[in-house]
Amino acid sequence: MICKSGEIRPGTTTFTADREGKTLVVRGVPARVCSQCGEAYFDEATTKRLEEIAEQVRRTGVQLALHDYAA
Repeated sequence: MICKSGEIRPGTTTFTADREGKTLVVRGVPARVCSQCGEAYFDEATTKRLEEIAEQVRRTGVQLALHDYAA
């Protein structure tokens, strides 16, 4: 936790990654979110799903991909 003053609560966030000249944006990602600074923390299953989405995007070769999160 960066700010150390907020309460961590269940919520959703937008995940953005830039890799190899490609940008991925995933909306509605389940996370634990700090009420003070907005920092988001993903559990293992969510992290794995984000990695799968990123790999799919990498294989397609598109430069910008926008996804809604689906478990």
